[in-house]
Amino acid sequence: MKRCLFILFLCAWLAPAHAHKPSDSYLSLAVHGRQLDGQWDIALRDLDFAIGLDGNGDGALTWDEIRARHAAIAAYALQRLQLAGDEGACTLEAAEQLIDRHTDGAYNVLRFAATCPGNAAPASLTIGYTLFADLDPQHKGLLKINSDGATQTAIFDPDNPRQTISLAAPERLAQFGAYVQHGIWHIWIGYDHILFLLSLLLPAVLLPGLRDQQPGLQAAFHDVLKVVTAFTLAHSITLSLASLSLVSLPSRWVESAIAASVILAALNNLLPLFRGKRPVAAFAFGLIHGFGFASVLRDLGLPQSSLLASLFGFNVGVELGQLAIVAAFLPLAWLLRKTWLYRRALTVGSLAIALVAAVWLVERVADIKLISA
Repeated sequence: MKRCLFILFLCAWLAPAHAHKPSDSYLSLAVHGRQLDGQWDIALRDLDFAIGLDGNGDGALTWDEIRARHAAIAAYALQRLQLAGDEGACTLEAAEQLIDRHTDGAYNVLRFAATCPGNAAPASLTIGYTLFADLDPQHKGLLKINSDGATQTAIFDPDNPRQTISLAAPERLAQFGAYVQHGIWHIWIGYDHILFLLSLLLPAVLLPGLRDQQPGLQAAFHDVLKVVTAFTLAHSITLSLASLSLVSLPSRWVESAIAASVILAALNNLLPLFRGKRPVAAFAFGLIHGFGFASVLRDLGLPQSSLLASLFGFNVGVELGQLAIVAAFLPLAWLLRKTWLYRRALTVGSLAIALVAAVWLVERVADIKLISA
C-alpha cells in the first residue's frame, strides 16, 4: 500500500512536467526613431486556454479556427502590453498574424507597430507586460529589443511586470548579467534537464565503499563533481557550436534524444546500463542537452556586438542554476541515504522518471500530446 501511494505521489508530482518548459512568450521590438516594429510569439495552447481558439471543440486547432480569432488574439494580447517613451504612451496597432513552431509547440506570431509621441527617438522605453498574469503565475515574457545595432533582453513575469530600459548602447557587464539570468531561468524550467541530472545523482550517496564518516560524504561529493563536470563540459561544447551556427540539428530530433537520455539515465538506476561509467554517460548525453540549451538562445537572439560575452554569460547562468540544484540535492540525499524513503526514491522514483520521459519521447517523436497541460 505504501509503495502504491509513493508511486502515485511521484507520478502526480512529475506529470505536470510533461513539456520541455512552462509557459513563455517571445516579444521582439525593433526601434526606428519614434517608430517601433514588434513581433510577439505566443503559444497557441496558452491562447486557447485564455480566450478559446478551438471552435468545434475537437481538441485540434486548424488554421481556419485560428484565423477566425485573429482579432480577438490581437485585442487580448495588445491590451496586456503597454509601451511608453520619454513623452508618454505609445500607440499600438496590430498587423499580420502567422504561425511558427518552437521547441515546445506551435505559436501564434502577432506582428504590430507602435508610434511613440514626441519629435525624436525616445532615450528609454517603459514596458508593462501582464499577459496571462491572471491565469498563470509561472508565465514569463522574454523580451528582446534592437536599437541602433545593440540588442538588449529582459524577463517579465507577474511579479515583475514593469521595467524601464535605456535604449542607449547597454553596458557589457549589464548585458552579461542579463544572459546569466536567462541561463539560470532556463535550467530551472528545463524539467527534462533536471530529471536527467537527478537520475545520475541519485545513486551517488549509495555507491559501494561509502562510509558513515566524513570521508564517505567526500567520496559522494567527488562522484557528483565528476558527473556534473562531464555534463557541463559536454553541453558547453554543443551549446557554443549551435549558438554560433556552426552546427545545427532539427529541434524535434534534439528534444526526442533528450527524452531518451532521461529514460536511459533513470533505467541505469535499476539496471547497470553504464556499469560505473556515469560520468562518461553524462558527457555523451550532455552533448545532446547542449543543443537543447541552445534553442532558447535562438529565440532570444545573441547580440552581435557582444556575441561571445553573452553566450558565456548564458552558459555561466546554466551552471549556476545547475549547481544550485546539486547544492540542494546532495546534503539532503546524504542525510536520507539510509532511509526507506530514499531507497524507494532510487528505485520507484527512477521508474516514475523513466515512464514520464517515455511519454515525452512518444510526444516528441510523433508530435502528439498524451498528457494535457
